[in-house]
Order: sequence, then C-alpha cells, then structure tokens
Amino acid sequence: MLRPLRRFASALTLSAVVGISSACAGVVDTTGNYAGEIDIGGRRLYLECRGTGTPTVILISGYRNDADIWSVDLDPEKTPVLQGIARFTRVCAYDRPGTILDRDHQSRSDPVAMPRTAEAVVEELHALVTTAGLARPNVLVAHSLGGLFARLYASTYPSEVAGLVLVDAWQEDLPELLGPEQWNAYVELSTPPPPGLETYAGLEMVDFAAASATMRDAAAAHPLGDLPLAVISRNKPAALPPNVPEAFSAGAFEAAWQAGQNRLAALVPSVQRVTAEDSAHYIQLTEPELVIDATRWVVETVRK
Repeated sequence: MLRPLRRFASALTLSAVVGISSACAGVVDTTGNYAGEIDIGGRRLYLECRGTGTPTVILISGYRNDADIWSVDLDPEKTPVLQGIARFTRVCAYDRPGTILDRDHQSRSDPVAMPRTAEAVVEELHALVTTAGLARPNVLVAHSLGGLFARLYASTYPSEVAGLVLVDAWQEDLPELLGPEQWNAYVELSTPPPPGLETYAGLEMVDFAAASATMRDAAAAHPLGDLPLAVISRNKPAALPPNVPEAFSAGAFEAAWQAGQNRLAALVPSVQRVTAEDSAHYIQLTEPELVIDATRWVVETVRK
C-alpha cells in the first residue's frame, strides 16, 4: 500500500484475450471471459472475470491499485494471480475509482468525490456484485488496504462471504502500534500523489485512521468466527517512495506491520499462515504462486 507501481505494460494485454466482451450500462451477461463496465446506478465500474465454478473469487486491490495489479506478468515462468485462480474457479477483479496501474493507465471506472470512506467502498463493491449477478457467497482475496475493505465487507454482509485471503493486508491497530509520531510521519509519506500524478484530480484518497476505526468497531461487533482464512505476510521491508519524512522510521514501521500481521492471523481459530520469504509488499507480483495456492486452499475448504 505504500506506493502504486510505476509501469507494468504487460498487464495491458488483458484486453486482447480472445472471447472477452465489453458491456454497456444496464443488465449484462458477465459469464465467460468478461471485461467491461457495469452500471451500478448512475455510474460505471470496470469489471473483469474469467474461469468457471464456485465459489466466485473477488480480487480486491490495495490502495490506489487497479484490477490489473492481479494480472501483471513480471516473470514469464510464473502465472499471474488472476489467471492462476481462473484455472480452478471463477475469479473477478475490478477498478475502484481513482486507482491506477501506472501514471499512463488510470481507473476505467467513473470518478467519484475524494476522499472516500471504507463504508462507501464496501457498498460500492456490494452493488457491483449484485448488479453483475456474481454467484454468492464469495471468497475475497485482498491486498494491503484492500484487506480492510474485504474484512469490513465480511462484517457487513457475513452471509455473502465464504472465505478470505489477506495478502500483506492492512491491520486496523497500525495507528496505535506505530504511536502518534510515527503515525503522523506515515500519513505524511503516503498521502501525496505519486510522481507524475499530481494533476490526477480523481486519485483515490482514504482516511486511514478513520477506516481503521471503522474496522475496529466492525470486528468487535461481527467477528469472523470460523470463516476459512489465509494470511500471507511479507518477509522483506516494503519499498518506500522518495518523500520519506525525517521523522519516519522504517524499522519501527516494519515492526508495527508484522505485529499487525500476527493479529490478523489470530482472527479465527484455524488459519493458514504463510510468509513470503522473497517478497516485500507486492507479494502477488513477486510470488503469485503463494496467493494462488492459498486461494485454492480456501476455495477447496469452502467446497467441502
């Protein structure tokens, strides 16, 4: 979640897949290989789906990342996450408004006013799932701040979520784990637009502290119970943008982040815990097989 990626043009080959369709607003057929816009009531969201079978997996990207982050091909010998999951079940990814793959490829969804609340993101996803007619309950696979959105979705619509895979996900106690000085430095670091996107007026903005407080209340009111859960955590420090404040301590941040990962792993009695030994924050790019395997485990658990 620390920064959007600069450029991964290979992901843009998605639109050339044979059989992919594009849809206008209104009722659409999202079966088969699908990529197009879904009208959720006055505005449109970009959705891509592949594969067959249930449960349907929904990929939720991290802060300011669009759907293509799940299909980037950094290593030709490794299968990207979306394509890998499509081999054993239905899988969909979508663009939140204001997200990007890089500065030349901005969200394919209609813009909305920023900043946004976590509740608004959850309601938007629910409208998309409903309007697109995606089979429920779903398995949610979520990266970074997307992990908070996924858990809030599960708390808000518990009967519609069958399992979770959290990929180096945001944990709501991070502001407290960091302490006021380090938290303020982190907000200063993560708020500005990435280089080249200073004029992107619709760039995604979320109040991390408010979203964390919302998640804390929701987790207390609606715990996950025995929901199948996989938690994948990084082993290497996250890459930092160039505007690191003098007060920011990378060591303190990593310690707080790992403490948060331990708390995520304690959310349910039985969890599949995975450490991505060769990865920093973007595990789905450097070790996509870990995400695919964890998702397969959750999907098979749900099917049983």
